[in-house]
Amino acid sequence: MKARMKVLWVILMAMGHAAAAEERKPNILLLYADDWRHDTLGCAGNPVLKTPRLDALASEGLRFTHACVTTSICGVSRASLLTGQWMSRHGNRSFEMFKTPWSETFPALLRQDGYWTGHVGKWHCGKFPVDGFDFGRAYSGKHWLKGDDGKPVHVTAKNEQDALEFLRERPKDKPFCLTVAFFATHAEDENPLQYLPQPESTGLYADTRIPVPATATAEAFGKLPAFLQNPKNEGRARWGWRFDTPEKYQAMMKNYYRMATEVDTTCGRVMDELKAQGLYEDTLVVFTGDNGYFHGEHGLADKWYPYEESIRVPLIVKDARIPAERRGKTDDRLVLNVDLAETLLTAAGAKVPETMQGKDISPLYAGGGEWREGFYYEHPTITSKERIPSSQAWVTKEAKFILWPEYGVEEFFDLRKDPGEVENRIGDEEWKDEIGKMRGLVEEWGGRVR
Repeated sequence: MKARMKVLWVILMAMGHAAAAEERKPNILLLYADDWRHDTLGCAGNPVLKTPRLDALASEGLRFTHACVTTSICGVSRASLLTGQWMSRHGNRSFEMFKTPWSETFPALLRQDGYWTGHVGKWHCGKFPVDGFDFGRAYSGKHWLKGDDGKPVHVTAKNEQDALEFLRERPKDKPFCLTVAFFATHAEDENPLQYLPQPESTGLYADTRIPVPATATAEAFGKLPAFLQNPKNEGRARWGWRFDTPEKYQAMMKNYYRMATEVDTTCGRVMDELKAQGLYEDTLVVFTGDNGYFHGEHGLADKWYPYEESIRVPLIVKDARIPAERRGKTDDRLVLNVDLAETLLTAAGAKVPETMQGKDISPLYAGGGEWREGFYYEHPTITSKERIPSSQAWVTKEAKFILWPEYGVEEFFDLRKDPGEVENRIGDEEWKDEIGKMRGLVEEWGGRVR
């Protein structure tokens, strides 16, 4: 009798542990870089940049090679990340607070569901809602800040300090969601040096020649729509700040890469803290960015426009649900920044509001299943159409249709034959039907995403 009771007790205990394991919510760490395009990673084939910690993360998870943003500018993209919505719905058309209720953002919904939530670093969506997080510290705009001790601290070092403080002081009986929103590798726009890395990084890449992109030419610039060649165009103006001489190009890109490696190092130290606390295996880790970045391609700098360098971002996901045989692999399907809110909420078992417009990407972990073949891109006018004009696009992996509505100009690129988007095929008879279809999708989705 006692033996039978003991066996029953063991079975009940095992069932209890299994139930507890099923109910355990994953911790979430979102590592969010700035102005960091899809190939700014060693594991993505960058021939110069050293990102050993993020490369290691990719070897443990899944890297999406065609992750894109629906609007390529800091504030709008961050609002899309938080709300899971296109710009036309959340209403942040530059850097103001979005119109979507805070209660419908992924941090608010996770907090409501029992998560301890934190945000450290760049915000760029109007006034920072400090009461919306359990631990919230927002700062950006400068590479060197005044630390709590009054001494200068690099913004990436402060990201690290604040992230570690959150992890060490959080309540241990709650799952957590922490966003580490780096200001790097964004330029300090008003500083002629643009990129100011930490002193210990100055030796990195010192003896390396940074390759100049094949489309960073006067010929490629000359094939842009005329209004993008205007000196008042912000992409061209910033090209002059950074890339208008070979010497300047080398100096700027080396400092940009130094700051990227510094972000990589901080990501590693945050993950090391998770390992020290025995939490790493149970934490869903995402690394991505707010927009892509021109490194001189098309004779441009920065982002905004619907070309590949501007809209494609890195995305690495380490999730315990990824099958072992898929870890360390890549997936080339079109995933979007608006997908991440729903993905995180679903992983946590939290309710996804009907107002979100993305899709949970976890069904892609196994490698099969249907997925979107294209997506709608939109960007508002910033200041004036001469400075940053509005644009719309329909994007697939094979082709792209772009509309510049303020100028009535269209572009079409065959990305299979012309991945650098140099030859505008809008007038080609062979693409007439495809162009008509994509033009219709831009019109349709322009209304659908509202």
